Amino acid sequence: MTSRNTALDQIKAVACLLIVCHHLAFYGPMSDAMRPVLPGLLEWLDEYARMAVQVFLVLGGYFAAAALAPQGVGKHTQFWPVLNKRFVRLSLPYSAALVVAIVVNETVRGLGFDHASVSDSPSWASVIAHLLLLHSVADFESISAGVWYVAIDFQLYALCLLWLWLCKQHSRWAGWGQAGIAAATAASLWVWNLNPDLDMWALYFIGAYGLGMMAWWATHSEQRAQRMRWLALIALLTLSALGVEWRDRIALAGASALLLALGGNLRWPDAARTLQLPALTWIGQRSYSIFLIHFPMCLLVSAEVHANWPGQLAANSLGMLAAVLLSISAGAVLYEWTERSTATWQRLRHWHVGVLSTGLMAALFQWI
Repeated sequence: MTSRNTALDQIKAVACLLIVCHHLAFYGPMSDAMRPVLPGLLEWLDEYARMAVQVFLVLGGYFAAAALAPQGVGKHTQFWPVLNKRFVRLSLPYSAALVVAIVVNETVRGLGFDHASVSDSPSWASVIAHLLLLHSVADFESISAGVWYVAIDFQLYALCLLWLWLCKQHSRWAGWGQAGIAAATAASLWVWNLNPDLDMWALYFIGAYGLGMMAWWATHSEQRAQRMRWLALIALLTLSALGVEWRDRIALAGASALLLALGGNLRWPDAARTLQLPALTWIGQRSYSIFLIHFPMCLLVSAEVHANWPGQLAANSLGMLAAVLLSISAGAVLYEWTERSTATWQRLRHWHVGVLSTGLMAALFQWI
C-alpha cells in the first residue's frame, strides 16, 4: 500500500468514527444520560459529526474517477458488466449487515427495549426493496441507520458510469465526459442540492461526488495547467454554491476536494512518514463494513445498558465507548467475511436468501 492510500485510509477512518459517534449522540438513550455532563460535545456530535458523510461522498467520487475515467475519458466499453460488479461489491457486505440488523432489532424489541432507534419489523416488500437498494425511493423505513448511503453510492456510480460509457460509445461525444460531470456537479450544487425532497436521488449528492472526481483529475492530469484549471474549477464551484446558499455540508465537501487535489502534489512518501497511524489505517480499510454494521452493535449495547443501569453516568459513558469498540470489532469480522475475498453473484445470492429468510421470520414472529 502506498503512503497516499494510507493517508486516505486514515481520513476514511476518522469520518467513519465520527458517523458512529453521531448516531450514538443522536439516537440515545446512553447519550441522554451523558448530556448534562458533556452538553457541548454531544451537541456537536449530534449536529456536525454527521457531515462526515460528505467526506465519504467526495472520496467516493475520487475513487470513481480512478476506476471509470482515470485520464478523463471513460475506459469501459461495456456498461452492464461494470455496473453488475459494482452492485455485487456494495451489496455483499450490505446484505450480511442487514441480516445482523434484523436479528438485533427483533432481539432488543423482544427484550423490552422500546426506543425510537429500534426499527419496525420489516415487511416482505420492505426487505426486497432494501435488497434492490430502492428502500428510500419506495419510502420504506430503513432497517438500519445509514443504509441509505449504499443506495446513493450505487446511484452515483451508475449515473457517472452511464454518462462516461455513452461518451465512449459515440465518437462525437468523446470529449464531453469531463464536461458533463462538471455540468452535473454545478447543477447539483446550484439547484438540486437546495431541494431536500430530492435527497433519495443521486442528483442531490452529485455535487460532492463530482467535486471528488475533479480532485482526482486535478491530481492526475498530465499537464500542470490542466491541474490548475481543475483546482480553480473546484474552488469556483464551491464558492459560487455557497454564494447561492450557505451550506456547511457543501463547504466541507469543497474543502475536502481541494485538500485531496492539493495533497496529490505533495511528496507523500516523505510527508506521510510522520503521519503513520497504523490503527487508523486498519480502521480505514474496514470503514465500509464498520459503517454498515455499527448501528445494530450500538443498539445491542444501548439495550443492555438501559436495562441494567439507566441513568448511571459511569455505565452509560462506558457503554458508549463499548459501542464504538464493538462496532469496530464487528466491522472487522464483516470485512473478513465479505470484503476480503472475491465478491461474486453466487455469494451474494446466499446472503440475499439469508436476508429474505431473516425478514420472513421477523414478520412471522410479529404475527404470532
